[in-house]
Amino acid sequence: MTALFISDLHLDADRPAGIRHFLRFARQETHDASCLYILGDLFEVWVGDDDTDPAHAPVIESLKDLKRRGIPCFFLHGNRDFLIGKRFAAATGCELLAEWTIVDMHGQRLLLTHGDLLCSDDEAYMALRAIVRDPEWQRDFLAKPIEERRRIAGELRARSRTETASKPAEIMDVNQGTVEARMRELGTRVLLHGHTHRPKVHEFSLDGEAATRIVLGAWHEGGSVVRWDRDGFRLEMLER
Repeated sequence: MTALFISDLHLDADRPAGIRHFLRFARQETHDASCLYILGDLFEVWVGDDDTDPAHAPVIESLKDLKRRGIPCFFLHGNRDFLIGKRFAAATGCELLAEWTIVDMHGQRLLLTHGDLLCSDDEAYMALRAIVRDPEWQRDFLAKPIEERRRIAGELRARSRTETASKPAEIMDVNQGTVEARMRELGTRVLLHGHTHRPKVHEFSLDGEAATRIVLGAWHEGGSVVRWDRDGFRLEMLER
């Protein structure tokens, strides 16, 4: 059996082809899967579990179908859908994971995270992240009417696009020192994440031992998946 890992789908009503791509993946690529891990940014934006956007319905139903077929699904928050909560988990059957999660992959300690916390050189983003991840900010935000939340989310997305366009590319990538410090602290030599949209397998030395960082790609054009079985992992590109 094979564990599947995906990230950064950015599903959105304005891009219906992306939603169809995920629905097809969930239907066709999981028939021999032992489980599915979604490492954040399943949705382009999520303003609360009470959002009744009809574009979400087929995605939620697809995740429910995984549970009906006996395929556990695990979800780790991204920077776009960090407000996904217990109501979504109950509706889909997904188990919500901590932002740093260790799983055992056939005897290998594998560290999972979305990836944004590794981009420690992007000080402006890290400052914004600290604000929107604050429980008090989230309570205030979720108390607002749904239309106001959507407006605020749209403004934050526009701000993000403007700031991203002016940032050097290296600032928006991971900081290798942060990567190594976190792996050392959590006692693992293999890390899997998304967020940067730069799919690749990076091999390096950590305290004299071989270490690996696996990066998942975004699904804007096709996406990627990591398949992990008893023979190890494979990072594969997907086509629409």
